[in-house]
Amino acid sequence: MAIRKRLLGALFAGLVGAAALTGCGSGSGPAAADEVRFGYIGDFNGASLLAVAEDQGLWAKHGLEAETSVFTNGPLQIQALGSGDLDFGYIGPGAMWLPASGQAKVVALNTLGNADRVIAQPGTATIADLRGKTIGVPQGTSGEMILDLALRQAGLTKNDVRVVPMDASTIVSAFSARRIDAAGFWYPAIATIKKQVPDLVELAKNSDFAGQVEFPTAFVAGNDVVAGQADKARKVIAVLRDAMAYRSANPDQTIRLTAKLLKVDEAQVRADAANVKVLGVEDLDRMTGDGTIERWMSGMDGYFTGTGQLKQSVGPANYYTGDLFTSAGRP
Repeated sequence: MAIRKRLLGALFAGLVGAAALTGCGSGSGPAAADEVRFGYIGDFNGASLLAVAEDQGLWAKHGLEAETSVFTNGPLQIQALGSGDLDFGYIGPGAMWLPASGQAKVVALNTLGNADRVIAQPGTATIADLRGKTIGVPQGTSGEMILDLALRQAGLTKNDVRVVPMDASTIVSAFSARRIDAAGFWYPAIATIKKQVPDLVELAKNSDFAGQVEFPTAFVAGNDVVAGQADKARKVIAVLRDAMAYRSANPDQTIRLTAKLLKVDEAQVRADAANVKVLGVEDLDRMTGDGTIERWMSGMDGYFTGTGQLKQSVGPANYYTGDLFTSAGRP
């Protein structure tokens, strides 16, 4: 009897094993989702598409499982992409020189920003009044970019002022405590400063330089991800495209979802979104095809080369994966 039991047990185990192998071979079981590590910045530009993707179940729809991490700026995310700690991230225009130098790929443009400002303490009338003053700026960001453009327009250089590199939270506290005279910075953080310094002065903004340079925000990927995991990259871009379409069609709901993700008041997100020109999927497909995006990026390459941040660009065709972006929209 014991032998028979053992034989039956062995037969049952074999049948179970065969069934399991058959299941794996036929694909009848659910496929494992690709894991994606995605960085973002906690504002409307950086978080709105991720908020939509989470609410609408877009990660699961495209066979992905996302782990998102918040960062204070774009350059930190580029570093994380390079070290393999992130797969994808978000950058503002001030960090665009990093993919241009070959350190990452731009997989999708997002918005055109108008949230950057040069702000100064009350009583400052013009950029020229900043000569010899202390100015805080997050290095490698759009805050540094807007400051540089404003100084040039006024006939000044960074040698005419005292530029102090600071992270975003330090600028908020330093300006509010009047330990710095000015800052190259952005909304919505400036709104936080205004609670302490309501009569601060805005000396320059993005739109002052319209036609000279654009300020696109973008989603980026590690070079190895695009080269070695093209299928996952295409899935991620498909998520972004779906989220873009939803954001364009549902602006108010997108603001609510973003506020929920960031755990802030809807009014704050709405004010932040007012400083943004949203780019829809159709816009991006068209501008990818007609060369508009490459022209924007070439213009930025020229700007960053002029500042010395970029020694030589690898060329927009090599760091903007436009074909990958548009192909992700096809069945």
